[in-house]
Amino acid sequence: MADTRYLSWPFFAPEHATFAHTLDRWAAEQVADIHSHDTDGDCRTLVRLLGEAGWLTHVVAGTQWGGAAEAIDTRAICLARETLARHNGLADFAFAMQGLGSGAISLAGTPAQQAAYLPRVARGEAIAAFALSEPTSGSDAAALQCTAQLDAAHYVLNGEKTWISNGGIADFYVLFARTGEAPGARGISAFIVDADAPGLEIAERMDVMAPHPLARLVFRDCRVPVGQRIGAAGEGFKIAMRTLDVFRTSVAAAALGFARRALDEALQRAITREMFGGVLADLQLTQASLARMATTIDSAALLTYRAAWQRDQGEPVTREAAMAKYVATEGAQEVIDAALQLWGGMGVRSGVPVERLYREIRALRIYEGASEVQQLIIARELLRDARTTTTPLSASHT
Repeated sequence: MADTRYLSWPFFAPEHATFAHTLDRWAAEQVADIHSHDTDGDCRTLVRLLGEAGWLTHVVAGTQWGGAAEAIDTRAICLARETLARHNGLADFAFAMQGLGSGAISLAGTPAQQAAYLPRVARGEAIAAFALSEPTSGSDAAALQCTAQLDAAHYVLNGEKTWISNGGIADFYVLFARTGEAPGARGISAFIVDADAPGLEIAERMDVMAPHPLARLVFRDCRVPVGQRIGAAGEGFKIAMRTLDVFRTSVAAAALGFARRALDEALQRAITREMFGGVLADLQLTQASLARMATTIDSAALLTYRAAWQRDQGEPVTREAAMAKYVATEGAQEVIDAALQLWGGMGVRSGVPVERLYREIRALRIYEGASEVQQLIIARELLRDARTTTTPLSASHT
């Protein structure tokens, strides 16, 4: 781990620093060199390694279900994602999706559901997936059209899901479908759908610029037992948002990991690349670029770990998580671009770390709420507070 001074910030307890250092050493030995053309196989391997080493216990709530604690420690999740992202983007992905894919079960599942799925997630024996997005409802998740019709002891699912991470390799999907108790978000329910459920089809595997397992799913009269519904009917959208609130801040942390690796690569290049009778670092333009990169990273880190700390204190974090994700992902894109520029022609060579980072970071500005959506969330929260706390101008002059 290059610069660890941030671990002394008051957001963290001593055990968080120990956690980060231990994971960093493990990741350097176990996952840093896993880069092949078999994305599915690599992802399965990474889930298994993370599970065997005990790291996945941190994405599961409840010690009786194999979790590290009764509640998810958001700061530990963020430190894990930042650390893994520095070493291997797919390792970060594998870790995060085990948490996001099973998060609804941790938060709102029945004891029977938790016993059936969470221990296997924690051990890396079952791969989880979160199935919310649809072809016509990405940022506007409440507009989803996949339906779940109650038929005696089963729900019958029909519709599509797309851009589903771990699609095609997952052992189960936490899926959100319209059950119709009320219009809009209040008529959506959550379900656990096993990958071998009749009527579930992997319609398309999707290739993206930074290889991750992704798929489009189609449901044709897919029958799911009522006992596989998570929470009450009509509460699925709330469950989805609660899950995203836990893990949205960790997206910012992953961006931090990518940005920190980019700064490390830029610094190494700057002090070793001979140029104009000296090295690249001697140039004031290089120094200014490095200064901007470091400042951007620390600014994003402060927002990220403020949000993580706040959630661990039980405080609302909708605005803070949105700020963290927006600033960290946009800032990481700038940092990585600057690092690649310092690397020059070598920076665009396939397989060079800054080239991989350039491809990895782009998706983070879109998934789990695009940057534009984060700005809308921040503004909505600000305006709501203003409207509830500000005295109307006309009343102040009476």
